[in-house]
Amino acid sequence: MADALLLPGRGYGPTTGLLWYAGDVPVRRGATLHRHSWAGAVPDPFAPATEGWVAGQVAPLLDGRPLVIGKSLGSHAAALAADRALPAIWLTPLLTAPWIVAALGRAPAPFLLVGGTADTLWDGAVARRLTPHVLEVTDADHGLSVPGPAVASVNVLARVVDAMDAFLDGVPWPSRSSPRSGDRRITT
Repeated sequence: MADALLLPGRGYGPTTGLLWYAGDVPVRRGATLHRHSWAGAVPDPFAPATEGWVAGQVAPLLDGRPLVIGKSLGSHAAALAADRALPAIWLTPLLTAPWIVAALGRAPAPFLLVGGTADTLWDGAVARRLTPHVLEVTDADHGLSVPGPAVASVNVLARVVDAMDAFLDGVPWPSRSSPRSGDRRITT
């Protein structure tokens, strides 16, 4: 059973850049992490039916009370997280999809939203209306890259990891007694 479930985007796998470090945050707190990979052809991420496709793959993985970390396409699992009152971190969620915004709006558990002002799928005003836990990165695109030298985007990654740590410091998760234990358990 995973204490944290990492859901990738459509073209952004569970062990790439941002998601590698996003998964490392709960692992360093002693959690068991499951890095999910989508099975089969990924449907149009902007179609409402995609929520059901995601739910079909994700629901069997939600035993216990895992932290859900989802990137873009993974934000279609917001309804599942809301239904089960699971804490979540949504990286570049599809805030232009009304069904995702509606699911986030009824979530009883705390969640963090991370996005960039240059991402056409991000809406900072909606994010701030949904939760007090928001990291909005000026000029960041859907991959959270910013213009300029590559190190500027690496610095964004550091900000995301810091925001995740700060968020998890205030969330009653996981139920383990040894936060930041360094126990590095990962399942696939």
